[in-house]
Amino acid sequence: MEISYTQERCYRQEQVQVLFQSVDWISANYPERVIKALANCETVITAWDGERLVGLINAIDDGELTAYAHYLCVHPDYQGCGIGRELLRQLKEKYARYLYLILIAENAPLIAYYEANGFEQIGESFIMEIRNPRTEITF
Repeated sequence: MEISYTQERCYRQEQVQVLFQSVDWISANYPERVIKALANCETVITAWDGERLVGLINAIDDGELTAYAHYLCVHPDYQGCGIGRELLRQLKEKYARYLYLILIAENAPLIAYYEANGFEQIGESFIMEIRNPRTEITF
């Protein structure tokens, strides 16, 4: 298996939806919105096994100091093969001159995974959100 990586936005909506469905992300239910969201990101790096989209990471940034990694997604069939690590490496390389590269680890195993990839937990910080209960709204 030879995995290729690119920052070219050559993915199709269906490919992204299949990838997100493979990890049971709720955003897979809104494929048009996900594609719009990715189009508005400064960085999207994808991993491919031939024509199959098998991984994706993206980030938004302020152009100078801080970048926020949002999605890191690797298809379960490809997890454990180093794809996530390589996507993170490329993202860290791109934002090496920034003061901060921030992401959210949603559970304890992810905290350990991100720590193994050079991230550190920020003290006893708390993640805050406002979740729109009307998820069917389109903009």
